Amino acid sequence: MKKIILILTVVFMSNSQAQERPKLVVGIVVDQMKMEYLYRFSSDFSNDGFKRLMGNGYTFQNMHYNYMPTYTAPGHASIYTGTTPATHGIVSNEWFSRKLGTEMYCTDDASVSTVGDGTKEEGEMSPKNLLSTTITDELRLGTNFQGKVIGMSLKDRGAILPAGHFANWAFWYSKTGSFISSSFYGEKLPSWVQQFNDEKHYMPYINKGWDLLKPKSTYNESLEDNNPYEGKMYNSAPVFPYDLKDMYAKNDAGVIRSTPYGNNLLAEFAMKAIEKEELGKDNITDFLTVSFSSTDYVGHILGPRSMELQDTYLRLDETIAEFLKYLDKNVGKDNYLLFLTADHAGAENVNYLKDHKYNVNNISPKDIRTNLKDFSIKTFGVDVILNYTSFNLYFDKEVLKAKKLDLTAVKSVFKEYLMTLDYVKRVYTEEEILSSTGNDYYLNFISKGYDATQNGDLVILDKPGYIEYQGTGTSHGTTYTYDTHVPAIFYGWHIKKGESYNKKEITQIAPTIAQKIKVAFPNGTEAHVLEEVLQD
Repeated sequence: MKKIILILTVVFMSNSQAQERPKLVVGIVVDQMKMEYLYRFSSDFSNDGFKRLMGNGYTFQNMHYNYMPTYTAPGHASIYTGTTPATHGIVSNEWFSRKLGTEMYCTDDASVSTVGDGTKEEGEMSPKNLLSTTITDELRLGTNFQGKVIGMSLKDRGAILPAGHFANWAFWYSKTGSFISSSFYGEKLPSWVQQFNDEKHYMPYINKGWDLLKPKSTYNESLEDNNPYEGKMYNSAPVFPYDLKDMYAKNDAGVIRSTPYGNNLLAEFAMKAIEKEELGKDNITDFLTVSFSSTDYVGHILGPRSMELQDTYLRLDETIAEFLKYLDKNVGKDNYLLFLTADHAGAENVNYLKDHKYNVNNISPKDIRTNLKDFSIKTFGVDVILNYTSFNLYFDKEVLKAKKLDLTAVKSVFKEYLMTLDYVKRVYTEEEILSSTGNDYYLNFISKGYDATQNGDLVILDKPGYIEYQGTGTSHGTTYTYDTHVPAIFYGWHIKKGESYNKKEITQIAPTIAQKIKVAFPNGTEAHVLEEVLQD
């Protein structure tokens, strides 16, 4: 009898230990996804994709970004580090670095080289500019580097930043039609990746073309096809059906990014990675990060009210349903922990709002730079501006010194001028940002997105509804809810069904995962967690 009790005890303890962590964590980011899309398109979704996640998982209905600028690179970095650009250092997609005195891209790294069939520039990428650790890094450390981490996306930044510093691999899509990487991760692609590339999985999508998934009457949540708020797809009118073979012949395999099929291709690649890398096959937790980028490309070009965008989400719903079924079968329904969120949301098209009597405008970034230069020359007799990018204005200290101009006085003059412009809501100096106490709502956002070694002398906040972009499609980047409000759904291993309407912040996701799978917090996080999903 004692032997039986002992055996049962050992089995129980063994099973308990195996359940301390899931076999696989899957992080899904949907680029430029507004929470509102889950409401607007709900009646047209299947029961097996987004609805399955929301119906059986835990949904945070009021999740927001807590800094500016709300762009792709800082979004991915903030999700996985649990902190903001002020700490993790990824202050935009590209920015002017005061420290280096030059423009830089978020994942640029000239010390590494392309691995795979991509151009030289496409592969000179790594996470070296990311200053904090990620939850994926902490998993690697917490499993003594036995748990695998693989990141993937159509975009380099969407693959590299979530995968962190210690990833086994990060893969991104090249305009050649191949998934590539860099020598930061290895000297040659794994054989399964090379085989996947050789099979040219993108070509069936190109040959098929893009037409509506469902009857046209389904798309009554969108505007008419070829409306005035849409841009052109590779110089083609925004009208279904799209001849992708013609676009491909005139361009390259990158055209698939701006169609829903970019998401399909990435999902195929993700499932192949799970199979070939044997992710989730043992009791040592692995982590797969997947960033669906086509939603962002379509949103930017065609806007949030286009039939193309709705079709992209209806197809993504099917893709997610297929992916979940694959995870159920190959990892086990109770063995994986999945979360889905977005790197930012997106604004309504300005001209659409304007035509409905909302007094807003789009502002050309080129015109902003020209006007600032003209004002500088008129006021000081010389152009004192070094750079304007991502709402940041930099002054040329060498010119100021040569002309014996006081930087503080110049900042004050420009701030006063900027505040007279129709589109400007606030202007903050570096000193105001660094001494922020958190009492100013907008300044709090800006200070969390500000790195003194990289950001500008002044930071400009536009008024609600205005966009520094072209007149068609849409963009993002501000502190306003149309840019900050994103989905956040947890599903699977030890996640109870439920929802919360309390306001949450995107930087709570990574420390929550850390607590859930029992590894250290990413080193830059403030460690505020989502308690709702920590209670089994």
